[in-house]
Amino acid sequence: MTETVESPILIVGSGLAGLTLALKLAKHNYKVALLSKKDIDAGSTPYAQGGIAAVLDDEDSFDSHIEDTHIAGAGLCSEETVDFVIKRGPEAIQWLIDEGTEFTKENGEYHLTREGGHAHRRIIHAADATGRAIHDTLAAQCIKHPNISLYTNHVAIDLITSNKLGIAGTNRCLGLYALDTQKNKVVTFKAGRVVIATGGYSKVYLYTSNSDTSTGDGIAMAWRAGCSVGNLEFNQFHPTCLYHPHAKSFLISEAVRGEGGKLILANGEPFMQNHDERGELAPRDIVARAIDYEIKKSGEECVYLDITHRPADFITSHFPTIHARCLEFGLDMTKEPLPVVPAAHFTCGGIHTDLKARTNLAHLYAIGECTFTGLHGANRLASNSLLECVVFADAAFNDIVKNHDSIELINAKLPQWDESQVTDPDEQIIVAHNWEELRRFMWDYVGIVRTSKRLERAMHRINLLQEEIQEYYGNFKVNNDLIELRNLVQVAELIVKSGMDRKESRGLHYTLDYPEALPDDQATDSILTP
Repeated sequence: MTETVESPILIVGSGLAGLTLALKLAKHNYKVALLSKKDIDAGSTPYAQGGIAAVLDDEDSFDSHIEDTHIAGAGLCSEETVDFVIKRGPEAIQWLIDEGTEFTKENGEYHLTREGGHAHRRIIHAADATGRAIHDTLAAQCIKHPNISLYTNHVAIDLITSNKLGIAGTNRCLGLYALDTQKNKVVTFKAGRVVIATGGYSKVYLYTSNSDTSTGDGIAMAWRAGCSVGNLEFNQFHPTCLYHPHAKSFLISEAVRGEGGKLILANGEPFMQNHDERGELAPRDIVARAIDYEIKKSGEECVYLDITHRPADFITSHFPTIHARCLEFGLDMTKEPLPVVPAAHFTCGGIHTDLKARTNLAHLYAIGECTFTGLHGANRLASNSLLECVVFADAAFNDIVKNHDSIELINAKLPQWDESQVTDPDEQIIVAHNWEELRRFMWDYVGIVRTSKRLERAMHRINLLQEEIQEYYGNFKVNNDLIELRNLVQVAELIVKSGMDRKESRGLHYTLDYPEALPDDQATDSILTP
């Protein structure tokens, strides 16, 4: 018999968004089930190095932060959302401090750094391991809180809705199925409210700076359940991922450029001033395209990031994690430039939500990187992502508390997962090959620079893969790789469809067939509805 777990509130994902909401609800005396597809720290939050953007200095202002966000977003940011998030930045930071996060101080004051696209120093950080510091602080509390039931090694498969069960009335989310990868069995989770906090889809690309968990699970599940999605063509490629055969997905923080690091060619020549007057502090999409251009032009495999002109003690004190990690690969950033290449980094679109974190499926919320809130537009401003996680987790918390009386488990019994008609996989190697094929052609055809022909080729390959994967999914028992591959192929289809619909270049979507942007008053979000 398949196990059934019942909980008033189910949160899927243990990154900053999920942990923040779980902790706020638990401290408000709500019972919460928290799912993590691997260990509690397996998501992308611990990988975040730079910090969190917020107005924390008297010389800074909300208007300035709002303006910088709109400029980076290339005309597609929602004015209402940007205003909502930025003005809640200081209280979000204060909440993290109150929960025990230890941000870096200098001379007794919190140290603020600057990153690309920001007019002021407004990035509060914990050395160069901000995500890790925040995550460890919140995770430790969630693990020990009696109101939080933690389910690690549980991979979400699909949402359960009233429509699927033939229940009359407004379609609503009732729970989900998840694979317990330790026991190799599917568990049914029944909940009054479900919150998706599963992160982005960067693993759809061959090279990514993110964790192995960034497989678009929440976006794909929500789409299959009837949720609208938006702006999925906008995937941010971080300009500077360490280029080394043994350095798997290691990011060189943008803060290195914020503190004076220069991008140079193999011959030592700087090049960013040839692409943008802001140089190394231009928004990430511009820097990533510049590096991509220079690599293709020169035929070299990478470019270099040089901060050797700064004192060694400055480098080691401001970037201890990066410095130590690079030393493991025989690279000393105090003495030599670091080889870097762009890598898929952040998903700017996702599940469409309102300012209360609600989706168009009743009783289903979404928070964090898996969402399309209107904050990021066509390109995310550096370090606005962690801020978005905390602000929208708080928004979901407030809405859940406000509607407390309506949180109840449906009386109907949810159907158990049926494996009676399937067998164990006979050729697991097929899944591995499909996975590799998908990530390679997405990198080649739907990467930093696109064309209509490349997108058409990608869609053709996606259609073939979908048929094969669906046949495999329908006949064999599910496992982690098959679930993730099914989700990535679904997300890939949505990315390419959104890219095909956008007949312009804007922000992170750059196509050689439409190199110019439409006038801002003609620009629209790419909203897809099942």
